Amino acid sequence: MEWIKDKLGVKVEFPIIADEKGAIASSLGMIHPAKGSNTVRSVFIVDPNGVIRAILYYPQELGRNIDEILRVVRGLQVADENNVAIPANWPNNEIIGDKVIIPPPTDEVEAFKRLEKFKCYDWWFCYKEI
Repeated sequence: MEWIKDKLGVKVEFPIIADEKGAIASSLGMIHPAKGSNTVRSVFIVDPNGVIRAILYYPQELGRNIDEILRVVRGLQVADENNVAIPANWPNNEIIGDKVIIPPPTDEVEAFKRLEKFKCYDWWFCYKEI
């Protein structure tokens, strides 16, 4: 954290865990099996209730993608706020762009009602703007 502040001028505003003995890394599956005690690069996205919502693992040879991390965080926020699902590559999905997917229907009646209520490719793939 000090290096980041000194060299990059950015103060890290979230907690960082020091795991000197590797117990946390081991319990979270972060020890690379072919590289001794080296850890894989991992991102754990934790919601305000302390629930791990997403885990992204990157091999040591590959840097993390901050745009994807931010997309996942924002997508989870939108999904939670609107009770919807987020498509791949959102908000630049190739089929529905920045729209969101309506959760599956609970019965046949709802399946046909949603065809009138939302834009749909079929009863199982309906979407809307947020």
